[in-house]
Amino acid sequence: MNVSRRTSSRAAATRVALAGGIALSSVVLLSGTAFAHVSVQPEGEAAKGGYATVNIKVPNERDNASTVKLEVNFPLDHPLASVMPQPVPGWKAEVTKSKLSKPLELHGKKINEAVSKVTWTADGSKIGPGQFQQFPLSLGQLPEDVDQLVLKAIQTYDNKEVVRWIEEPKDGADEPQNPAPVLKLSAASGDHHGGGAAPSASASAGPDAKAGHDGKTGHDDKTGAHEEKTVTASSSSTDTTARILGVVGILVGIAGVAFGVLAGRRRSA
Repeated sequence: MNVSRRTSSRAAATRVALAGGIALSSVVLLSGTAFAHVSVQPEGEAAKGGYATVNIKVPNERDNASTVKLEVNFPLDHPLASVMPQPVPGWKAEVTKSKLSKPLELHGKKINEAVSKVTWTADGSKIGPGQFQQFPLSLGQLPEDVDQLVLKAIQTYDNKEVVRWIEEPKDGADEPQNPAPVLKLSAASGDHHGGGAAPSASASAGPDAKAGHDGKTGHDDKTGAHEEKTVTASSSSTDTTARILGVVGILVGIAGVAFGVLAGRRRSA
């Protein structure tokens, strides 16, 4: 009888441990997937009717291949007159424009074409396994009649694999397998310049070379940009830390349940 009890106890403990292992694997896999998408993140605000500096964040999802090309497409139903990439060492950027069916008016001038695509190609660099790369862009003038812009992206690896991040997320629905990067637009600001400066000769010099309304770079503008970056980085770090702690808590809970059941079975035996 005692032998039968011990056998039953061991079998139950094995089942609990197996269930815990499956739950652990699911948590780890899901947490890894959540960080693997190509995304777009504004520096500060991206206000309607204004200008903004954004980063296209590209993680490498593969263990045996490197990312060597990225293509980001811009919607022509809500065209942007100005899309300027900031130089990224080791990468070549190419801006493609397309004619508009309806001319766009900006600062009193009619614009017949707009940027439809920006392509970055590795030129002495690449995004290796376990790495990510950010590609900064200056965008404007942002539309005033929509709440977001969907920027469909295509990621290419050096083994010729192509991943299309083109599925538009829907409110209330599960996240698609390959979601497109989405830039959320905030309410229009009073100066119509959002979280970035209007395009100028200094825009391609980097985030610290933002110009004011008079075309000159001011100390206050630099300080404001630095504070915005600090807040954004802090928020991102806090969010990542919270997710990691949540995953750790779940794993500890699973281990505790398995240990408690096993100990209880042994005492009963």
